[in-house]
Amino acid sequence: MNKKGIEVLVGCFVLLGLLGLLFLSLKAANLASFGQSQGYVVTARFDNIGGLKPRAPVRSAGVTVGRVKSIGLDPTTFQGVVTMELNPDVQFPRDSSAKILTSGLLGDQFIGIEPGGDEKNLAAGDVITSTQSAVILENLIGQFLFNKAADGAGASK
Repeated sequence: MNKKGIEVLVGCFVLLGLLGLLFLSLKAANLASFGQSQGYVVTARFDNIGGLKPRAPVRSAGVTVGRVKSIGLDPTTFQGVVTMELNPDVQFPRDSSAKILTSGLLGDQFIGIEPGGDEKNLAAGDVITSTQSAVILENLIGQFLFNKAADGAGASK
């Protein structure tokens, strides 16, 4: 094989490697779906969203059923407003609840939906009213230390 042929093969190999790296980086950032999905959009209000980010998964029973579309702040109630796009093939009852959960001890946060028992299903534009905010690890540690300090002060009297 001549020198020019080897250079062309090496160039193709490098190009394939770069395309593979691009694909992996998009998958890792949850940006691999370029097309517009045809899901329905619902919103939920939380007192504290913690480290939830747009494009975070929405899961039910461990299965991804949608993505967080956007996160905003309601200027009147000062609550976090999370807009979610759910897959059209999954219909949740209208009285379903949403929680902000964490993957593992220090993992990424996602929204978990627990189905309710209502006969009517959520539709586009509906609001999930039963929500549970994110558990903030620093707040839990602070409460634990405060309670231990209060117990220690009461025992020394």
